[in-house]
Amino acid sequence: MAEQRSLKGVRVFVVEDETLLALLLEDMLVDMGCEVLDMAWRLAQAIKVAETSEADVAILDVNIAGERVDPVADILEKRKIPFVFATGYGVAGLPDRLRGHPVLPKPVSATQLATALGKVLNGASGP
Repeated sequence: MAEQRSLKGVRVFVVEDETLLALLLEDMLVDMGCEVLDMAWRLAQAIKVAETSEADVAILDVNIAGERVDPVADILEKRKIPFVFATGYGVAGLPDRLRGHPVLPKPVSATQLATALGKVLNGASGP
């Protein structure tokens, strides 16, 4: 495995509307040494958190209770907080302007999650 940044102490913002998936992500992140700083289950809540979060990185479900997460991604981009998408739709489910961000397939494995977070924290992009 190529050398990548340690995830110990990395502060993460998670946007996921499925409780079991959110808890699974939280467990995986904690096992990697991350701190789950913020979690949001609805778009309005996610927007508010995105505007003020001190997270180092975010994981965004593309579809939050029937609403697209694009406004949250736009806020994070403006604030220069890197993020990855977690979705069952793949890259095709993203608008063109957001396709440069990594996309994790659901269900997400710990290895895929660690690799994607390491990449975005090191400044890499791409699906």
